[in-house]
Amino acid sequence: FVRWSPIVGRFAVGSGARLLSICYFDPEHNWWVSTHIKKPIRTTILCVDWHPSNHLIAVGSCDFKCRIFSAALKETNDKPETSGWMPKLSKFATPLAEFSTQGWVHSVKFSPSGERLAWVSHDASINIVHMDNHESVIRSLTPSLPLLTVVWASEESVVCGGHNNFPSLYNIIGGTSLSGGARLDVKEKKAGGGMSAMARFQQLDRTGDDSKGSSLDTTHQNCIVELRIMKASGATCSQFSSIGMDGKLVMWNLDALATSISGLKI
Repeated sequence: FVRWSPIVGRFAVGSGARLLSICYFDPEHNWWVSTHIKKPIRTTILCVDWHPSNHLIAVGSCDFKCRIFSAALKETNDKPETSGWMPKLSKFATPLAEFSTQGWVHSVKFSPSGERLAWVSHDASINIVHMDNHESVIRSLTPSLPLLTVVWASEESVVCGGHNNFPSLYNIIGGTSLSGGARLDVKEKKAGGGMSAMARFQQLDRTGDDSKGSSLDTTHQNCIVELRIMKASGATCSQFSSIGMDGKLVMWNLDALATSISGLKI
């Protein structure tokens, strides 16, 4: 898993080697070099996300843990500032926070301000924590299949996708809970949806079956593996994209969805 930092100049690589490589360019040797974060990571790294400050990094792994580390490099003269995530200045690779879940952590994402962290795991849960209160994790067990990816639609809402094949929007309520989740892939019902006699005959001739087929009522015909922000104004996302195991890249307009889906609040 590879992720560029928000202020470029460096990137992070997580793998099955049970360590995280932070890579940066060394102008003196005209080469890219890496330094490693090892402890207390004990298994394969599945996801990584940079804090907007460029000096913190979140890691999700197969040991059911989501962790935050200091990623400030003295080699690049980083000057990190203290925050709720890092109360006192810490050297590179210092563990700053650790959160447990009940499944592999598939995706982790800092909010646009960097004050909140969200992650989804294989137990179909969504987890959100604020930097000023590490002990109070908002955890919502969804009735869906496991989620694989999460992005922030705003400071108070996240969009998730996974094995249900469609993206869903969840809102933070009062800073203590999450809304039930609004399905964003809502298709209009077509009038006269029955199969004509000619279409039925063609289906029977082609497949030996006169049924309508086995396509799903979702845009993606297989699980969504990644969501990415395409367009945002400040902390509010207006467009995002999704890619799935069906080979599709789909672009979603949140502004248009908010007007077409009753009760949708971003």
